[in-house]
Amino acid sequence: MPVKTCDHTSVGVLVFRDGTLLLIDRKRPPFGLAAPAGHVDSHGDSDATEHTRFQQTAKDELQEETGLTATRLTLVAEGRKENACRRIDGSWHFWRIYEADTVGELAPSTDETNGAFWCTREQMKDLLEGKAIQMPYGEVALESVWKEWFEELDILPRF
Repeated sequence: MPVKTCDHTSVGVLVFRDGTLLLIDRKRPPFGLAAPAGHVDSHGDSDATEHTRFQQTAKDELQEETGLTATRLTLVAEGRKENACRRIDGSWHFWRIYEADTVGELAPSTDETNGAFWCTREQMKDLLEGKAIQMPYGEVALESVWKEWFEELDILPRF
């Protein structure tokens, strides 16, 4: 598959459930634990508004990576972050971060993730301190851009 050029637009989706936050372990670069996320470019109708395309991407990425369906999206943050991706010229992104209500059973993509889990407050504290957490296949730390977002969003009180 040819490598795409980065469109510099990304979404992330926060899903809280029973005092935990859903994280995925990325199978492809950039590696690490992250909220479900992805580029906007290949999602939605090209004639749709920017707002609609970002929201459709958030719904699509959540479904693709976790099997969950978003029933409500609320924009909680947006902004530019210097963060690398695997695409050509992918050195920064304009992000929109949503919080989602969801339905369905967690069924992580085996193509895009090494798995997904419900992160506890205690695990998030360790991750924000730069510590890795133990997964069945080894230790994994937060992807750097998600450490930035979680710090900016002051994520711990939300658990």
